[in-house]
Amino acid sequence: MRQFFLASILAGAMALPALAADYTIIAPAGPGGGWDQTARSLQTVLQDEGISGSVQVVNVPGAGGTIGLAQFTSQNSGNPNALIVGGYVMVGAILTNKSPVTLDDVTPIARLTGEYEAIVVPAESPIKDMAGLIEALKADPGAVSWAGGSAGGTDHIAAGLIAKAAGVDPTKINYVAFSGGGEALAAILGNQVTAGISGYGEFEAQVKAGTLRLIAISSAERIDGVDAPTIKESGLDVVVENWRMIAAAPGITDEQKAQINADIEKLANSDAWKAVLKTKGWQNTYLAGDAFKEQLAKDVASTQAILKEIGLVQ
Repeated sequence: MRQFFLASILAGAMALPALAADYTIIAPAGPGGGWDQTARSLQTVLQDEGISGSVQVVNVPGAGGTIGLAQFTSQNSGNPNALIVGGYVMVGAILTNKSPVTLDDVTPIARLTGEYEAIVVPAESPIKDMAGLIEALKADPGAVSWAGGSAGGTDHIAAGLIAKAAGVDPTKINYVAFSGGGEALAAILGNQVTAGISGYGEFEAQVKAGTLRLIAISSAERIDGVDAPTIKESGLDVVVENWRMIAAAPGITDEQKAQINADIEKLANSDAWKAVLKTKGWQNTYLAGDAFKEQLAKDVASTQAILKEIGLVQ
């Protein structure tokens, strides 16, 4: 009888579902920007869907995410509860800052979202459209200041490609880098710069409120729900899509990596996450496992080529 009782307890214990993991997500930028929005959206959905018991978000801004990346790798080796948001911006920042810590030092989990670049000007700006911005850029590249994210990131690359396509030396552009989307937005709204360039989601509220004028989007074709022409419609052959990913710490086991992958896959397939994508205007670019690892290597190589082309790295 006693043996039967013990066996029943053990069987019951084995039948219990595994406890949901608690996660800490590093957003390697200040509040308000795309990485911060991504991390906090992950936090909400992971908790609300019961995928994770508790999720904390920690902001570690600076140097295009490379400060947060370095802190993440040095403090979390082997920690399966630590995650970091990253993406195209970080790839460029690693190259331009010659960071000793790279994405080879983390465990890639999945690419999550894609987002096109939006070009905005203050509502009272004399520049009414992309043609006007290009005209001003050609007249005096240094007089046109661009507010965007960190040096070497997607925003900087897009501004450089626009200049190059317009026949302007991309090394002459006056690009003002900010560590967080909130700071860049304040500079644009305060008329401290000529134009702003970032993911559409970071400007959407101000565009709808009428305080910013959206003059172009960096997609190949117009986007449903976004009232703006493409950069290509202004005569410049420029298409840029930012992407964001989630990565785990170095030194975790295959079993731990598999569990994190399973949690993120549940998130990506949930209706709650799909609703976030729609609300934020983010494209669903979910790609996981070895396929993402291979694509990441290609993206690093292509970004290096683009940065050399526009003079940001040697």
